[in-house]
Parts: sequence; C-alpha cells; structure tokens
Amino acid sequence: MLEGNARFVSGTPRHPRQDVERRHELAGGQRPRAALFGCSDSRLAAEIIFDEGLGDLFVVRNAGQVISDSVVGSLEYAVEVLGTPLIVVLGHDECGAVRAAIDSTDVDAPPLPARIWRQIAPIVPAVRRVQVSDGTDAKTVDAEHVGREHLRDTVNELLHSSELISAAVADGRVAIVGVNYRLAEGTAVPDFIVGAATDADA
Repeated sequence: MLEGNARFVSGTPRHPRQDVERRHELAGGQRPRAALFGCSDSRLAAEIIFDEGLGDLFVVRNAGQVISDSVVGSLEYAVEVLGTPLIVVLGHDECGAVRAAIDSTDVDAPPLPARIWRQIAPIVPAVRRVQVSDGTDAKTVDAEHVGREHLRDTVNELLHSSELISAAVADGRVAIVGVNYRLAEGTAVPDFIVGAATDADA
C-alpha cells in the first residue's frame, strides 16, 4: 500500500488489477489483503490514493472515521469471514468532522442538528484533551493534533468494542495501523501499529 501511495504521490499510478480479467476473477468471491476504515471525505478515495485495484481493499467509511456498530460489524466481517490480516485506520488533515467537533466546544457555538452532533461527539474528547494539554481553546487549538489524538482514540475504541478483533490482534492474526493522510501532498504516513500479523505487510 505504501508503494502504491508513493506512485500516487509521484503522479505515476499503475491502476493495477482494474481490467476485465480481474473483474471476472473476483466474480465468485473476494479475499482483500487489507480492510481500510477511513473518513468519508471525497478527497480520500482509498483505491486511488493507494493505487490499488478491484478486490484489494475492503473499505468502510463515515464522516470523521467514528466507531459505530455498523463499522465494527463490517470490520469483524473482514477479519472473521474474509480472513483479512490488516486493518488500516485512515485519518487526515483538514477534516471537516474534526473541525466541527472543535467548533462545537466554543462557548458561543450554535447547536448542531442532532444526527450531525451524534456523529462528531466521539471526537470531542480528543479536542478537550488537546485543549487542556496545549492550553488552547476552540479558536486556537491545533486541528492536526486533535486529528492525531482522535485517530488513536478510534483504534482504541475499535479494540474495546470488538472482542473478536482484539482476540485476532492478540493471536497475531491481525495488525491495525493508524495512518495520517496529508491532502496537499497526497502522502499516507503510518503513525502507529497495534499487533504484528505475519501477513500484514500490505
């Protein structure tokens, strides 16, 4: 995946495994080499930024890469049914959901629609921690720092929410990698890894 991202960054993507033969090959089933859970941001099309093809990635996305029952169930399906050895959790800079969570902590912040608030509320603890540690407020807090904290929270919450995935990590069958993507540069930079699956070298 990192090699594919390097090709994307340099402007030399190969667009592998996107032909008719690959489509026919996958018609009977799939065995993706990685599951990717990331933000729904339109600038984070996983197969493009990692220069992957059909059947390579099992992709789950929502605004702000926030853990939910549907996310956990989807990732458990990837691990247990599809045998995927690697989960990539992808955060990014200039995230609208992170910005909304930050803005919501301002004393003068207008109320958000209920469903949007429920979506961004899990990001607020990361905002609060960064504000306390850095001595900042909603207007001065470092959004990238918040995003990195939220990325770690997301992985921790996934492990807390899924006994199946936690056991797979403990058994060495699955690794989880937290990755930060930079929009302007196009670079995907691994930040931390949990576990060490023997096949998790995607």
